[in-house]
Amino acid sequence: MREEEKIQAGILFCPGDPELRAMKRKTHNLNVDYNKTHEDETEKRAGILSEIIGEFGEGGFIQGPIAFHYGKHTKIGKNFFANFHLTIQDDAEVTIGDNCNFGPNVTIVTPLHPMLPDERREMLTASGEKKHLCYAKPVHIGSDCWFGASVTVCPGVTIGDGCVIGAGSVVTRDIPSGCFAAGVPCRVIRKLTAADSMRFLPEILADNQVIQSFDEMQNP
Repeated sequence: MREEEKIQAGILFCPGDPELRAMKRKTHNLNVDYNKTHEDETEKRAGILSEIIGEFGEGGFIQGPIAFHYGKHTKIGKNFFANFHLTIQDDAEVTIGDNCNFGPNVTIVTPLHPMLPDERREMLTASGEKKHLCYAKPVHIGSDCWFGASVTVCPGVTIGDGCVIGAGSVVTRDIPSGCFAAGVPCRVIRKLTAADSMRFLPEILADNQVIQSFDEMQNP
């Protein structure tokens, strides 16, 4: 079994495997290329992202600088926005739905390491070789999510549709759809309801209007 297949199977793999290192090196170099571009170099940026990310929906914008690990293991939906310093360590699969907005310094990680120090240093492979091994768990993020600044999503987490994750949160467990969650570790604070509408903040809404009610969004 190839090391990439071991990642997908959720079992121990060797991150120093030559094939994996070549994949990561290519993506890391493309990260550098992207980070050297100007914001108005839209075609150049789009071309680089198409080489990095496995799937990237239309209407997306990533401010940069970026740091993808493999890139090819990440799938992002339509109308995605990420502010400065997006980091996605996608050893395992990372999926992000449509219409998601990320604040600065959002980090998504999938790899995990043994808890015991001697096992972190090296273990024996099936062939009897001593190697540094780790494993990874996928991260799945639904559509219409908003992450505040410096949110960290840990391996194996699923976040449902329509969630708001507060700034500085460390998400270590699943968050159900339609929730506001925050904290270290992140926990559900409450469900989002129609009472959260900007309609009830007229001093901020000013002369603008809400197009669709919360109930209409929940029951299209």
